[in-house]
Amino acid sequence: MKIQLKTVQLFVFGIVFITTLGCSGQHHSSEGIAKSALPEQEKFSVIFGETDVGKMVVKRNAKNINIDFSFSNNGRGASSKETLTLSETGLPIAWHITGKTVFGNEVDEQFGVQGNMANWQSSAESGNAKFNNKAIYIAQNASPYALYIYAKALLEQSNHSLSALPSGELTLTQVEQIELKDVNNTLVKATIYAINGIELDPSYIALDDNHHMLGYLSPRFVVIREGLEKHNKVLSNLAANLNASRFEKIAKKATHQFNTPVRINNVRIFDPVSMQLTTPKSVLIEKNKITAIEPVVDNAINSETLIEGNGGTLIPGLYEMHGHMSDNDALLNVMAGVTSVRDMGNEIAVLDPLIDKIESNRIIGPRITKSGFIEGQSDFSNATGEMASTEQEAVDLVNMYGEKGGYFQIKIYSSVNGDWVPAMAKAAKKYGMRVTGHIPAFSTVDEMIAAGYDEITHINQAMLSWVLDREEDTRTLYRITGMKRFVDLDLNSDKVQSTLNTMVAKNIAVDPTMVIHEFGLTARNGETRIGTRDYIDNMPVGVQRSAKVALLNVADPQEDKAYRLAFDKIISTLAMMHKKGIFLVPGTDLGGAFALHRELELFKKIGLSNAEVLRRGSYDMANYLGYGEQLGSIEVGKLADFFLVPGNPISDLGAIKTVSMVSKNGVIYFPSEVYPEFGIKPFTTIPTIIESH
Repeated sequence: MKIQLKTVQLFVFGIVFITTLGCSGQHHSSEGIAKSALPEQEKFSVIFGETDVGKMVVKRNAKNINIDFSFSNNGRGASSKETLTLSETGLPIAWHITGKTVFGNEVDEQFGVQGNMANWQSSAESGNAKFNNKAIYIAQNASPYALYIYAKALLEQSNHSLSALPSGELTLTQVEQIELKDVNNTLVKATIYAINGIELDPSYIALDDNHHMLGYLSPRFVVIREGLEKHNKVLSNLAANLNASRFEKIAKKATHQFNTPVRINNVRIFDPVSMQLTTPKSVLIEKNKITAIEPVVDNAINSETLIEGNGGTLIPGLYEMHGHMSDNDALLNVMAGVTSVRDMGNEIAVLDPLIDKIESNRIIGPRITKSGFIEGQSDFSNATGEMASTEQEAVDLVNMYGEKGGYFQIKIYSSVNGDWVPAMAKAAKKYGMRVTGHIPAFSTVDEMIAAGYDEITHINQAMLSWVLDREEDTRTLYRITGMKRFVDLDLNSDKVQSTLNTMVAKNIAVDPTMVIHEFGLTARNGETRIGTRDYIDNMPVGVQRSAKVALLNVADPQEDKAYRLAFDKIISTLAMMHKKGIFLVPGTDLGGAFALHRELELFKKIGLSNAEVLRRGSYDMANYLGYGEQLGSIEVGKLADFFLVPGNPISDLGAIKTVSMVSKNGVIYFPSEVYPEFGIKPFTTIPTIIESH
């Protein structure tokens, strides 16, 4: 599916917080703001992964604005039409947005001011507040042009800040200035501003000298003025550099590397072999390894740094087995106790530098296991990763990954021709790489197992083979909407049992990503979805609103029931797989971190105990990926990857959601120091630290 938290929750419609961004620099003075009239029409290109995927057209008539925005990528896309009226001071006083989200959820959002009252209604919420012409409404489903509206209004304020509706505050900071040349070779000067207060990370907008919109920029997604498309990479690279600077600054503040051995005192250790908690212990780490597990000490020992565990539980670092890493995901996973991630497909130019920054401690991130992503060329292709148009090109890409080295597996995507897979698998095995992926369009799960798959990515990819006709194209939303047919699926039928028995015989694993299916099939507009309820109150307002938006459009009560029953059938299928001994790995495709905690909770629904879930998320994954000698358990001689929670996760698995300390490779982090950087209210206090002198 390759649906990440960034592209679902934060890219619910149009404002595309597709990767993490950052800011530095000083406020730009509003004195001397250019007052030249905005053109009656502006056109922008939407570029994802250097591929043109859509358009945005803006038309103006005095204070009235009409915006037409659409894009299509990976067999799905969003579109919207907006009508917007601004006050004399540039604040929205009427805003109507209609259209559909990436996965077809209908949008009808309205905001208006009557007298001194502002009223709004969207798929997530409805509300009202007094309007004094000093607050700006943050639209939930707007196009990227909304960021320009916010930036212009903020520039008019002496302190570059405004109260936000429904809540919070927006601030604007100038971060960079650059020069570009358009198609006529005319020099265009651009100033980059960061807007904070909407989501976990800042958003970037580029304005020209007239303070007209030049573009929206992120490391992978750019909206740029028509005629400047050739500079999309300049803007995406700039966003990546600003992003890196932000996360490097956070790492400098939040990374604790002590010059002495570190003793984590008075903790019970989760042992994944016995699946029990030990009696209270102290764990000594020196540099990056565990060097002793000893009785609790009464006082700090000379020449050691003591971190007081207060009787909490020390748990081996968790694994997110279906990630698509960015700087943001990397940091937030570690703060959630996820010290290892299997990246399931990323651009080489993104992933390799990210790993280098993590390994050199320039930014905070997990250990990353790489997958070589291969997509087929088609009208529905994913715009990122490596693409092949022939079998030979596909095999050449496998060989490229193999020769480059360091790849655990190749991941095959939906537009690959299923007939190519035997040759691709043969090449992969030559380099010791496993084979996993979607079930290519017009192919079946049984054919891909026969062709050489070792693992199936997403449980729906396997199950769709049992309910769709061969000509139904899973590169489209059929791979989502087709799940309604699971309701009538007989799990004891010959076709289902034959596949499952073959999987048992051939030791085929499954990466089910239950949490994303729960999101897609059970989330409903206006209801905080179940997988976020334990943490959503600590999140910024934008994230809270996103948690109340469905992924899919649900037409009527019958369809609502069908989708919910489809998710129940997914759980029943996985429970049957687990009972048969098919190996299931916990991954999210939603960025990991808090979502991985929910994925692990869902493993309980398929028959695992709390202790078995903890083992599966740590010890079992370390062994599955080949790291069992160094990771997966808290033992003398192993690498110091673990996290501390105040509670007892064997009696209450939810205890893993309140992490007070993390050690990754012997480097110590306290999430409560980091979360405020993202507008997240901390979940725990920082443990007592006694440094030796």
